[in-house]
Amino acid sequence: MALSKSALYFRSHPEARKKKNEYNTKYHATPERKKYRVKLNKANRDAGTYGNGDGKDMSHTKSGKLTKESQSANRARNGKDGKSTKK
Repeated sequence: MALSKSALYFRSHPEARKKKNEYNTKYHATPERKKYRVKLNKANRDAGTYGNGDGKDMSHTKSGKLTKESQSANRARNGKDGKSTKK
């Protein structure tokens, strides 16, 4: 599987990768992101998939509900405008 254009770019431009990582660190430390992460972790715990190594995540559907899905499929999907493409 080939790397994406952005992965290739950041691999060959260490200063850009450093800047992106600094931004991501600050972004994911914001109160909104922490609250969102807490909500998803709770859903994972309630579903019995948190920390048991089963390879499952709670995935957002188009209607906004959460459902179990494999981590690889859930994290690989990029929905239009940040919306899920899952039914």
